[in-house]
Amino acid sequence: MQRTISGVMAYLDGQFVPSDIVISGGKVVSIAPAKAPVSDHPLYCMPGFTDVHVHLREPGFSYKETIASGSRAAARGGYTCVCAMPNLNPAPDSAEHLRMELDIIERDAVIDVRPYGTITVNEEGGTLSDMDAMAGDVIAFSDDGHGVQSDEMMRAGMRRAKALDRLIAAHCEDNSLLRGGCIHDGEYARAHGLPGICSESEWGPIARDVALARETGCGYHVCHISTKESVGIIRRAKAEGVNVSCETAPHYLLMTDMDLQDEGRFKMNPPVRSAEDKAALIEGLQDGTIDMIATDHAPHAAGEKAKGLKGSAMGIVGLETAFPLLYTYLVKEGVITLEKLVSLMSDAPARRFSLDSGIRIGADANLALWDLSAEYEIDPKDFLSMGKATPFAGWKVNGACVETLYRGNTVWQMA
Repeated sequence: MQRTISGVMAYLDGQFVPSDIVISGGKVVSIAPAKAPVSDHPLYCMPGFTDVHVHLREPGFSYKETIASGSRAAARGGYTCVCAMPNLNPAPDSAEHLRMELDIIERDAVIDVRPYGTITVNEEGGTLSDMDAMAGDVIAFSDDGHGVQSDEMMRAGMRRAKALDRLIAAHCEDNSLLRGGCIHDGEYARAHGLPGICSESEWGPIARDVALARETGCGYHVCHISTKESVGIIRRAKAEGVNVSCETAPHYLLMTDMDLQDEGRFKMNPPVRSAEDKAALIEGLQDGTIDMIATDHAPHAAGEKAKGLKGSAMGIVGLETAFPLLYTYLVKEGVITLEKLVSLMSDAPARRFSLDSGIRIGADANLALWDLSAEYEIDPKDFLSMGKATPFAGWKVNGACVETLYRGNTVWQMA
């Protein structure tokens, strides 16, 4: 079956071009200049986004999210590929445990879902997982949700990952510096008498791991950076030629600790930091230190997020709001260009994690059509995700995903 998408502004080779795109057999078979002038408010045809950091909660925690619900939420947000973190039950630390997750993905996912394998058995930091047996079926290795505390264990993990030609994607957190903290150790915490999480708990392990990556030659990716020191360490490491990349998330770019309210929907790990940290992250986006934007989509049941900042579980959802938020508050405000945002959400993650992306003849038709003129307020009741906790409820945004195609098939369409 053939389909023509006509008169769209298509993202081709890093720029938007008025185009007609023909799809057949799940592939892009033709791209031509638009035959007719595009409208004053054309649809924008973008490559499906790639999120290298999501939590889909299966197996083990399907009351929070399922691969079916999470992948549908991703499709609604314009994503056609997501990489699922391994803090599951059982954790994918062996071929047998990984197979349980792969079977659910094959059965229920509506887009491409790529699992991570753990670095250590059950993410406990004591023994390396069976990385060799999993390497062919995982996107990379991570103990996300837990920092690898031992230098020797991280060194061993990097050496093994290097031999297997896989990245290590690190959740950087020094447990000895957490001290029961629930939010950033900053002005809001002091004003409200809440225990804080210091910035060094993040940047200290990054500094250690950069040295280990330099030593081992392993490709090293830093998850969800939130501090100005982290940006500086990674910038210097890149200048020295270390094989390092990193991601940040929309909430770190758009909020500070002074935007917090004593509600669970404002609690995540790492926490939203200071205005100085936010400014450093934006500078890191602009100068290329920060390679990509991921959501760290981390759904929880409503009761787990109903205990305020101190008692709630850490984690917020983000797949359905990431692009509209970043388009509205970064692109429209002139912080970055639309082309840069698409690169951060599609080209760059695909390139770093050796995934296919882009609109070109012969490629899978993994596309999203966006109405950038649409205006609305974020309402968690509308989410397809089972998780509803977002600090952005009520924010006014522009940009609605009208349709998402995965291998030429419509996997989301606005009613």
